Order: sequence, then structure tokens, then C-alpha cells
Amino acid sequence: MKQIASFTIDHMKLLRGVYVSRKDKIGNEIITTFDLRMTRPNFDPVMATGEMHTIEHLAATYLRNHPEYADKTVYFGPMGCRTGFYLLLGGDYTSKDIIPLMIEMYEFIRDFSGDIPGATAENCGNYSDMNLDIAKFYAKQFLDDVLYQIDEEHLNYPA
Repeated sequence: MKQIASFTIDHMKLLRGVYVSRKDKIGNEIITTFDLRMTRPNFDPVMATGEMHTIEHLAATYLRNHPEYADKTVYFGPMGCRTGFYLLLGGDYTSKDIIPLMIEMYEFIRDFSGDIPGATAENCGNYSDMNLDIAKFYAKQFLDDVLYQIDEEHLNYPA
């Protein structure tokens, strides 16, 4: 079998950042898949499921209610390796195009208080596996260490 594109990226060189993973054409529409790499693969500890699940609920809710991106958001969800998330947007985007959106979204997560959207038995298949405090910690860390001072090295996959 042919190796999929995301497995061809050298994960020993991959840094935390916002990357265009792929672009797919479906009909006349381009779907851009982003790799939101919150921890450094094979160097940093991976995130536990509770904080990842919380980030997923908060980010998906934020994106699907965003005045500009609600109708463009196709999917937001975790990577199996637990080092980050995938965001799929309808449209032809670069990593740099979505940095303002990512800053807004992670600030929303960092500052969130109250009940996590969809975190009930009626709304979620594993509602008790949530960790808001650690999700907020990771959001703040990603903002401070990566998003607020993002550069080309953290916007483009390593060669």
C-alpha cells in the first residue's frame, strides 16, 4: 500500500505549530486540512484523553459558532497520537491565513469557565472524561509558546 502523506513527515523534526497537512478537491470546493501540533512529537509528553476531549468540545463549539468560519468548518478532532488536532476547513487556505482564528479559538479555551458544551450523558459518549483545567493549561502554553510569535518554521512542515 502507498504510504499516506502525513506519515511521510519526519516527526523527529516536527515542531509545535500550525501546518497545512493536505488540500483535497471535492467537486468545485477545496478542503484544507490543518495539523494543529500542540506538543512536539516524540519529545514532549502526549496529552491525556481528558484534556484532549475538552479541547475538542470547546474548539468545535467555538468554530461552529464563529461568524466567519461556522459554515466553513468541516471537522475539528484529535490526532490518534495525542500530540494535536486536525481542523478541516472548506476553502483554499495557508497556515498563516488561520493564525488569527487559532489565536481567538485558543484564547476562548484558555479563558473558558462554566459547563463544557456537550459534556452530558445525553450529548456525549464519554462525557465524564474531561479535564478543563489541563485543557486551559495547554491552550495557554500553545498561545504563549507558539501562536503569539509564530514564524515560518512553525507554519511549514520540515524539509
